Amino acid sequence: MAVRRPGKDDVAALARSYGMQPSDADLDTYSVLVAGAFDSYDAVEELYAGIAPQAPDDRPSTRPAEGDDPLGAWYVRTEIRGSDHGPLVGRTVAVKDNVEVAGVPMMNGSHTLEGFVPQRDATVVSRLLAAGATITGKAVCEDLCFSGGSHTSVTGPVRNPWDPSRTTGGSSSGSAALVAAGEVDLAIGGDQGGSIRMPAAFSGIVGHKPTHGLVPYTGAFPIELTLDHLGPMTRTVADAAAMLDVLAGRDGLDPRQPGGLQPQQYAAALDGDVSGLRVGVVAQGFGWEELSEDGVDDTVRAAAGRLRELGVEVVDVDLPWHRHAIHVWNVIATDGAATQMINGEGYGHNWEGLYDPELVEHYGRQRREVADRWSPTVTLVALAGRWSAQQLHGRHYAMAQDLAIELRERYDQALGHVDLLVMPTVPMVAPEIPAPDDPLEVRVARALEMIVNCAPFDVSGHPATSVPAGLSQGLPVGMMLVGRRFEDTTPLKVAHAFEQLVGGFPGPPAR
Repeated sequence: MAVRRPGKDDVAALARSYGMQPSDADLDTYSVLVAGAFDSYDAVEELYAGIAPQAPDDRPSTRPAEGDDPLGAWYVRTEIRGSDHGPLVGRTVAVKDNVEVAGVPMMNGSHTLEGFVPQRDATVVSRLLAAGATITGKAVCEDLCFSGGSHTSVTGPVRNPWDPSRTTGGSSSGSAALVAAGEVDLAIGGDQGGSIRMPAAFSGIVGHKPTHGLVPYTGAFPIELTLDHLGPMTRTVADAAAMLDVLAGRDGLDPRQPGGLQPQQYAAALDGDVSGLRVGVVAQGFGWEELSEDGVDDTVRAAAGRLRELGVEVVDVDLPWHRHAIHVWNVIATDGAATQMINGEGYGHNWEGLYDPELVEHYGRQRREVADRWSPTVTLVALAGRWSAQQLHGRHYAMAQDLAIELRERYDQALGHVDLLVMPTVPMVAPEIPAPDDPLEVRVARALEMIVNCAPFDVSGHPATSVPAGLSQGLPVGMMLVGRRFEDTTPLKVAHAFEQLVGGFPGPPAR
């Protein structure tokens, strides 16, 4: 379809938007020149039609019937069988609904993508199918994945299998609930501020945020290139490592991935000896004012202490920059998401890799129609990000990205003295799901208050594994193990040893 050319009045309005005041004669000339520039746009559209992917027509899907999804965790159900051979044959997988599965509807928890059907599989989906997994559906996620609670998806709240009145955590809310409830064996999660690890902690499962760039993000809806991660959510560490073996490695289409990336052998490393390793308990990860619960802090300290039974040396670490990190994340996430996810129609510009023109067009058109139906957290980032762009001109985003280098170095320095850093994944047990008519400030707080320990490692890119440390108030507590970049085997290996030491992780009570 030919691109509509701007007329003289359109060009005049465009010029005014930049503060320009061209003469009437210049406007006549520019109108012709600008219209001519779009000849190439028509040519590109015609050329792209020759390479555009076509979704398979043999992947039927259905919305769960009322009563068939008591946790509110499924967006759609399907059954896509993978290869007959591979390490994941016979394993069922829920795919977070910000990840594309060709021919299967994708909503990303938001009215802005409602009705969109991807034409291609994300790289992680292709790899899971090639490894023999069976994809049984798309798991609900929060509105554009910008929430650490499980109450912002437009399909309704995702309920915690341990206590349905409580949050599952977000934004990989459905993935966590389905794994914890035993409805699937494995799930894909996404993590920009803790969205794999936080719901894993609240739901009593394992969540691993890989080193930034280890797992290709190609085919997942982005928030901010420097924060985007995909990774496994499972009931056991062994399953997480087996999934990571399948998911990790370059695909040549994602600029987040370094050129010389060499994945490790994650499952094979699990039974390696952990004695002699040194673990640092980060003081600043505990005792967050008005957030941390004593029961959570005590449970994690006790779990870390038990690592000594494995021959691990456990020491205290003082890391003041961990308390600064949340401010660095806030600026990058606010300005970056507003620029890329909102104004950039999800994908933004200026990077080499595989884009999704169909998603960009669908989202870009629809977001202008439904912005007043965004969740409070998406609205917050849109408003704050636009004010920052208009008034601060990107200066603070630039400062925050420079500080991210400093932050990464501070964590690297600490990890030069210990093999892992340990702290609570989230400072509290799962709070109750806020009611739709609760005050706006309460609904926002329940969506963002839990991110303080997780978000820093989305900025720094270090791998982090959340494992169940025990219970407080009868609800799961997560312990986070943070390792050196691209040494994901270490947190997984220690997490596995801890799992064996405590005799496995409990599941939610039968209801």
